[in-house]
Amino acid sequence: MDVKSSSALLSNTNFSGFTLRNSDHAFSTSCSYPRSPMAVSCQLSKNSHHENVTSLPLSNTLTNHCLTFDKRNPLGKTFCSAGVCTYDGVAVESHSGIVEEKVGVLLLNLGGPDKLDDVQPFLYNLFADPDIIRLPRLFRFLQRPLAQLISVLRAPKSKEGYAAIGGGSPLRKITDEQANALKMALEAMKISANVYVGMRYWYPFTEEAIQQIKRDRITRLVVLPLYPQYSISTTGSSIRVLQSLFRKDAHLSKLPVAVIKSWYQREGYVKSMADLITKELETFSEPSEVMIFFSAHGVPVSYVENSGDPYKDQMEECIFLIMQELKARGIENKHTLAYQSRVGPVQWLKPYTDEVLVELGQSGVKSLLAVPVSFVSEHIETLEEIDMEYKELALESGIKNWGRVPALGCTSSFITDLAEAVVEALPSATAMSASSDTSIVEEDHDPIRDFVKLLFGSVLAFLLLLSPKMISAVKNYL
Repeated sequence: MDVKSSSALLSNTNFSGFTLRNSDHAFSTSCSYPRSPMAVSCQLSKNSHHENVTSLPLSNTLTNHCLTFDKRNPLGKTFCSAGVCTYDGVAVESHSGIVEEKVGVLLLNLGGPDKLDDVQPFLYNLFADPDIIRLPRLFRFLQRPLAQLISVLRAPKSKEGYAAIGGGSPLRKITDEQANALKMALEAMKISANVYVGMRYWYPFTEEAIQQIKRDRITRLVVLPLYPQYSISTTGSSIRVLQSLFRKDAHLSKLPVAVIKSWYQREGYVKSMADLITKELETFSEPSEVMIFFSAHGVPVSYVENSGDPYKDQMEECIFLIMQELKARGIENKHTLAYQSRVGPVQWLKPYTDEVLVELGQSGVKSLLAVPVSFVSEHIETLEEIDMEYKELALESGIKNWGRVPALGCTSSFITDLAEAVVEALPSATAMSASSDTSIVEEDHDPIRDFVKLLFGSVLAFLLLLSPKMISAVKNYL
């Protein structure tokens, strides 16, 4: 996330499947791609080893279409003509005329304020999300007023954090660079696609990206959230928005979509993380003595225990896989996992990052390597919270040697693995179900019942807001 506040709510999304295949590529930390617009076109050039793309099963609405996987055409496009589709010399029957499939990839992220004046409205968008602040059904009409209150009161403190990292979040710029890098990786795999960026709480919003996808007449879409592990407050919230948009639009509701809900277990991702950790360990005078400290964004305990959020289990499995890869390389360092960025009066996943840092320093740990495991881009949680707040706390607690693994960003092996995930997901794309559940269950509207709830809820809300407990809770959110 790009603000130090997040929670989750069970999302009963029901997209058709996604497949994951392991990969292993050379590691590189450089990225020299130009900044992209929201939509980026791909052209085809290199050979692909994904032979199975020639027989992708299509949905009912696209039965007679062909996919664009032929490098021999001028723009890397495959056409159907006179009932025959050609893929690299292989003829496949079709009953349509000239039809071209247009593939799109939608990268999802939370977004962040571009400048200090954007901080308050960004915070409002964040806290107005019912997947972030969960209110009882009776009090849901207070969602926006409460979001306005919290965002106004919290903005000054948040502005200080963003000012410390240059006056705004770098998340949009980095995500654009990742979109360009993914476009180039897909191009190398002979996939012609448009790559889009959709942010949940700031520009370019997910809604804007979807409208562009519709204007571009995309016929097959892969949704790729830039969160390795699934959480209801991140991937789940964005999927809920997509479901709402697609359900209300006759054209979009028929668009074949594949959603890659999580990808922390992919070999390419695991190896890329291990590469970064290995490289940073070598900067210490005694690498074998360094404590590897995984810091992940937290979620409230109630979401995991009561709502079934798989985030905690996926995070622990992710750490296990990374450490197994390091051990295979002969790296046997001790490690630990903690959770950062908690807000509010409720209990979040433990142990807490700040508390563990103090304990490690007091227990005699002298060298520590921080690994921001739930983030693939640099933003306020890495640049300010980890690099400034936690580093200072660690040094004050007795830790002498501090290091931090950079976010994956445009690491070539990471981007290539994401491109492979997209290719593997394409066959599973199917139209969204109009009956899919969302994380927030919509109620039938009864005017009398709604009025009674509003009146009763207003009285209770007034009394609740005046209570010392509520005042204390609001202060804790700030």
